[in-house]
Amino acid sequence: MHKISVQDAEKQLRQLIEEADRGEEVVITRGDGAAFMLVPLSKQKPRPTFGSAAGEVWMSEDFDAPLDDFEDYMPS
Repeated sequence: MHKISVQDAEKQLRQLIEEADRGEEVVITRGDGAAFMLVPLSKQKPRPTFGSAAGEVWMSEDFDAPLDDFEDYMPS
């Protein structure tokens, strides 16, 4: 992990971006103790893999059965 102050980071931003791009952790610290991590954003949006939610979702047997609460709104 590479820790660096804001003042020093301003001088070597290009190098810090390259480090983060290689997967190294770059932490920029501020005088008040706050810290920020420089991380690369993914170049492509992650797409879910087909079937990755298998077993995560279930539907009750009476899912599409009429609801008693809506009897007044049902067509006659």
